[in-house]
Amino acid sequence: MTNQIPGRLAVRSLRFASARTSGRSRMAAPSLAVLLVAAGAGLLGGRHLLAQASADGQTPSASAPQAAKKLIASAIQIEPIENGDVSLPPEFRAAVYEHLLEEVSKSGKFQHVYRSGDRAAADVPDLVILRMKVKAFKQGSERTRAVTTVAGATSLNLGVQVTGRDGKVLLDRDVEGKVRFIGGNLRATYDFSKKVAEILQQSP
Repeated sequence: MTNQIPGRLAVRSLRFASARTSGRSRMAAPSLAVLLVAAGAGLLGGRHLLAQASADGQTPSASAPQAAKKLIASAIQIEPIENGDVSLPPEFRAAVYEHLLEEVSKSGKFQHVYRSGDRAAADVPDLVILRMKVKAFKQGSERTRAVTTVAGATSLNLGVQVTGRDGKVLLDRDVEGKVRFIGGNLRATYDFSKKVAEILQQSP
């Protein structure tokens, strides 16, 4: 009998410990649920912030976008074409220059369009200067275009840059002029000039 008492006490102790452990588990369960709910709310909140940032086009860590350079001036001066790695025949150079003066004037973007070397441009405080450099040139065949309509295209590609008096670049684009079907080779210069005038007109 004396030997059985410690055994019973041990069993009771185990049951009591098990009950205490179960009680702690039951108490911990609600706490764990609360933590999970809080974590889920945090994730949802984070997603909401990301969605809102995406809708605004920005992220919390993104820096503010830089302001776009504006091409606002009362006058522009157009410089002659500079030869780059490729030379442009004289007739094309002359045609580009004259067409460009005409098309930019017609666009109404500037009050005055000056030729290179015009002394009147020296008195314009907000004058901008347009320069061009030859990037590529391919002279096709008018006869081939007339016969095949798929070959013989003429194209020219010039780098166009507009700067202020301080040399700050306001616009820098490569522009291609071409004639694919009907028209003489020089018609590519007209196509180029129209595109440049449109780019200037659409610049903010």
